[in-house]
Amino acid sequence: MSTNNPCLTCGACCAYFRVSFFWGECISAGGSVPDHLTVQVSPFHVAMLGTQSKPARCTSLMGDVGCGVRCTAYEQRSSTCREFEASWEHGQPNPHCDMARAAHGLPPLDPPLQPQLSPDRVA
Repeated sequence: MSTNNPCLTCGACCAYFRVSFFWGECISAGGSVPDHLTVQVSPFHVAMLGTQSKPARCTSLMGDVGCGVRCTAYEQRSSTCREFEASWEHGQPNPHCDMARAAHGLPPLDPPLQPQLSPDRVA
């Protein structure tokens, strides 16, 4: 992840939404998400621990929202986390990103975001 990535100074989505996903993504079911970082929310779904009720804050989020954050489970994060995009990341706004940012007193991201280098291409 590039150091210019706006998510590294945000983290609002991790401290606003319930991050739920199919239980089959957990390690005990053959997936990659550590079981101890999840809580059962329905017969077929789990949520990242800390996001199951309001106020939400994923236990894997380290740092201060809006200042500097990182995910301590980044390589083992759920599909919900992998699929969430910052506004303008691919040229489109994301109202969910904007909503989470607003809930933490952060302004929406402005387009265009600077192109991000993939981790294997960081200079």
